[in-house]
Amino acid sequence: MQPVVACGRYPARAVSGEIFDVSATVFREGHEMLGAGVVLRRPDGSREPLIAMAELAEGSDRYGAQVMATSEGLWHFRVEAWGDPLAGWRHAAAIKVPLGQDTELMLAEGALLFERAARGIRPSGEADQEARAALAAVAARLGDLAVPAAERLAAATDPRIAAILAARPLRDPLTRSGWCPVLVHRERALYGSWYEFFPRSEGASTSPDGRQRSGTLATAAGRLDAIAAMGFDVVYLPPVHPIGTTARKGANNTLTARPGDPGSPWAIGSPDGGHDAVHPELGTLADFDGFVARAGELGMEVALDLALQASPDHPWVRSHPEWFTTRADGTIAYAENPPKRYQDIYPLNFDNDPDGIYAEALRIVRHWMSHGIRIFRVDNPHTKPLRFWERLLAEVARTDPDVLFLAEAFTRPAMMQALATIGFHQSYTYFTWRNSPAEIAGYLRELAGPAAAYMRPNFFVNTPDILSEYLMYAGPPAFMARAVLAAMLAPSWGVYSGYELCENLPAAPGVSEEYLDSEKYQYRPRDWDDPATTARSIAPFLARLNRIRRLHPALHRLRNLRFHFADQPELLCFSKGTGDFSRDTGELPGGPPGRDIVLVVVNTNWREARAATVWLDMPALGLDWDAEFVVTDELSGESYRWRRANYVRLDPAVSPAHIFTVRT
Repeated sequence: MQPVVACGRYPARAVSGEIFDVSATVFREGHEMLGAGVVLRRPDGSREPLIAMAELAEGSDRYGAQVMATSEGLWHFRVEAWGDPLAGWRHAAAIKVPLGQDTELMLAEGALLFERAARGIRPSGEADQEARAALAAVAARLGDLAVPAAERLAAATDPRIAAILAARPLRDPLTRSGWCPVLVHRERALYGSWYEFFPRSEGASTSPDGRQRSGTLATAAGRLDAIAAMGFDVVYLPPVHPIGTTARKGANNTLTARPGDPGSPWAIGSPDGGHDAVHPELGTLADFDGFVARAGELGMEVALDLALQASPDHPWVRSHPEWFTTRADGTIAYAENPPKRYQDIYPLNFDNDPDGIYAEALRIVRHWMSHGIRIFRVDNPHTKPLRFWERLLAEVARTDPDVLFLAEAFTRPAMMQALATIGFHQSYTYFTWRNSPAEIAGYLRELAGPAAAYMRPNFFVNTPDILSEYLMYAGPPAFMARAVLAAMLAPSWGVYSGYELCENLPAAPGVSEEYLDSEKYQYRPRDWDDPATTARSIAPFLARLNRIRRLHPALHRLRNLRFHFADQPELLCFSKGTGDFSRDTGELPGGPPGRDIVLVVVNTNWREARAATVWLDMPALGLDWDAEFVVTDELSGESYRWRRANYVRLDPAVSPAHIFTVRT
């Protein structure tokens, strides 16, 4: 059965209101007909009505249905399968009665089956009473020898009767699977737009003597209005804690810091405090509370970095030296990823006093939760034991199920999957390094397919560590194209500050993905009001993307992603849809209930125009193969009449993409 994670040891994942597929292999001996359905059990133990399953491909024995959990909490599902003697009888009777073969015997057997079906309905309401009476009437009709056989058979095969039997089948025999868990989180676990920035750079200044001065949480709060105006939901802050001075890194990751160099925020801890403190240059805990409150006023959440490591000056080094690894020469081992060395950071040794480290980590998390943090971005979780994370995340979820954890784990697939399985709500992905349409489609089929049961992707287009080769020396069309891909493909996406300015100077082209003058090691104040800055900004474009995302519920989901064929290898076409097409009103979401379809075409070649014929998978759009419909580009406002095959030309100098909404 699916979705089942680790044989049911861990729950599959969903969010409230998200549709997900349940499937199972169902078969029985002989040639008798069978049926299958899925039952959802709510967190309070009550059950949803049976949802019928259909065979996914003829002769496959694989049955499936789409279901939806409507509230947060631990849900369960099970699959029920049964023999369907009435379906078998109707099939045989439809052949034998018109031929006059065993006519009265067939009708008598049918009468007995309909009587059983009627008795099996427990009348708990008017609809059940009406269904029971209708089936009993058919049984009586079948046994009425005064009525011609053809009329009696017609009564049993009436569409109204077929609908009753579909909802209340005669199930003989009946088998049930065990209950399989599905953990349903709040929607932010799946959907959101993230913006990362360094508070110390906002308001940073240089004194007349050349010394630099840090910005503060108060000055950084002034940036929140502009971030909200771009439509972002989550503001993510790197560590805001005191930074050590021992082995502090200088600009561009040099080994020797100059006077005034602020060091890396990930080198946490100094005499001013550790993970539960705010860097004095940023302000106080009260200033932090004010920052979180202001973000909330603007409709945004604050995500905080959780980096379980220490600088050589962290209070832990003196109070708990057993939490670190001591080398043969008696020194504490610093972090290494040869040839990279991080002399300013001591990793924790989780084999030494695991209970003590766990208790301290839980205390830190709860400390920041008490200051309004409900989202943590976890730095390098793959370098810590899985059992530690499983224990920590489960304990937080027990008391505060709304608290979310994002795994920053650019590591091997098995580890990324394991972190998602044991409890992380979101994960960084390999999206940054998937550039061609073929690479992107292949990767997204995995993420939106089997992996969606346990792993939720967050597509960051860049990070302080990652300036992808695609963006190096690229122009705004490249930044716009990658933003479209991230924002439209994934329910959660993010940018690191400076992306809207198309910052793309690498430290070592062809060798490293680090930025030149990386903000990880120095202040990087940006004059957002400078006309030269605003002239090159794509902030209005990012705001447009986030507005489109908010308008369209289809873009809040992952499993509804479908790809379409373009006969040009640099164009990618995909769609997302949700809702009931039979109720289509042509209205934008927020109006009357209807089907929401978004159809996207992207030119991944940011230098040159590309043209192609796009061939649509019409059933994936909920349309007949010969249907004609109207598409409206949410970027340009232009509308076109489309069919199955359509000509597209995208010039990146004009627009890298079409983002169409579909009206029938």
